[in-house]
Amino acid sequence: MVRSLMAQALPRDVETLTALLLKERAEHAAALKAKDQADAENERLRQIIKALQRHRFGRRAETLDRDQLALGLEEVEQEIAAGEAGAESAAPAAKTARAATRRANRGSLPAHLPRIETVVDIEDKTCPGCRGGLHRIGEDVAERLDIVPAQLRVLVVRRPKYACRTCEEAVVQAPAPARLIEGGLPTDATVAHVVVAKYADHLPLYRQAQIYARQGIALDRSTLADWTGRAAWLLKPLHTRLLERLKASGKLFADETTAPVLDPGRGRTKTGQLWAYARDDRPWGGPDPPGVVYVYAPDRKAERAAAHLVGFKGVLQVDGYAGYRPLAEAGDIRLAFCWAHVRRRFYELAAAGPAPIASEALERIASLYAVEADIRGQATDARRRVRQERSRPAIDTLHAWLKAQLERVSQKGKLAEAIRYALARWEGLSLFLDDGRVEIDSNIVERTIRPIALNRKNALFAGSDGGGEHWAVLASLIETCKLNGVDPQGYLANVITRIVHGHPNSRLDELLPWAYAAPIRAVA
Repeated sequence: MVRSLMAQALPRDVETLTALLLKERAEHAAALKAKDQADAENERLRQIIKALQRHRFGRRAETLDRDQLALGLEEVEQEIAAGEAGAESAAPAAKTARAATRRANRGSLPAHLPRIETVVDIEDKTCPGCRGGLHRIGEDVAERLDIVPAQLRVLVVRRPKYACRTCEEAVVQAPAPARLIEGGLPTDATVAHVVVAKYADHLPLYRQAQIYARQGIALDRSTLADWTGRAAWLLKPLHTRLLERLKASGKLFADETTAPVLDPGRGRTKTGQLWAYARDDRPWGGPDPPGVVYVYAPDRKAERAAAHLVGFKGVLQVDGYAGYRPLAEAGDIRLAFCWAHVRRRFYELAAAGPAPIASEALERIASLYAVEADIRGQATDARRRVRQERSRPAIDTLHAWLKAQLERVSQKGKLAEAIRYALARWEGLSLFLDDGRVEIDSNIVERTIRPIALNRKNALFAGSDGGGEHWAVLASLIETCKLNGVDPQGYLANVITRIVHGHPNSRLDELLPWAYAAPIRAVA
């Protein structure tokens, strides 16, 4: 009966039936299209949710951070060591074999360390067999690393006064030596220690004050902050010169990271920025020493980088931040983009679940990195030649493949975003093929950002914009020391002393970190 009623409701003429059928088909097609759009939007939202979950609860990058990995391994290694100690106590032969292995693998201790020798000798030098006299035929020498806890001492400077007995008017006295903190307690080495502990070892000043208190020295956190601020002011010309020297290079890396700064009067922090500009030509054997300069700015506007890099001409290797693009418009700067950032977007998709296109993109990008591993350390001409032979065809094929995949996938999905991100930067991503100095990614400068992040985590925020500038000055010198294998403590103590004693600004190059090729001693 239902079918008969439906049949009676249908029109009888063919034209009306055809129109009705076409309308039904159009509505059905529209419904399918709406469903596809909804599915694409749902997939995009699911990807965003998974990315947020990984950001909040999971790993922050493709690989586990090496410091976090080391932290986990420490516990495992401690358990292994405890087990071996128990086994050795029950088996003397195993203990002897283990000791021999340690002697063979431990290497030698640095020659500059002071040696305190102890002779462990026999008391009776007569032969236990015939009772004849023993003569020395050699010796075994074992060196162990010892440590003396940090020792505070007081340097006393006496300046005798002299008067004339004849006229009883003249009083003569040698002038007081120049100091960074006039009338204050610390030596230059003490100030350097505070600075290095804060910006290299990420130890906030209030914790340092607690450490001094255990030694019976009452130093308020504000006092340590005063010392640090004065050191930053003294070293600011050196920071400026370091930036000038880096900008004279033909290629730099650039990156930026947040620097939370206390916002007086509002009871909260604002977000400043530390811009990092790095040079490291060691992967291709360049003649210039490595270095990094941080520059504080209250925001992330594009004009900040333009102001910092006035006078720079060459290749700037960066991530995908659009704020760097205006730098290339004048023609003096060419932007080289980072393949690690491209890879990261596809990795996030592949890590979230089955993603054939993203997984294939990762494999294709991996082939580029395999070439880089083979040519690392070679000269620029050799690197360019190999890249042209092996990487150029892979890049061209990848470009065509990505364009084809973009036409197949939903334009609103995260996969399309990842593909468009790469295609929009293709010229900069391909620049490394034609220039052997250029790296495939900007990981070099990202590594220089990690200490800033650690210090940010421990100190939480800078006290002001001025504190952010001090952070930039001191961190620049310390991290450049580390890049050049220079001890930051000895370097800063020596440099502060030389500047306080009148080192001319016209010879600042003598005080740059790479000028200290060997370990130095602080000037007393």
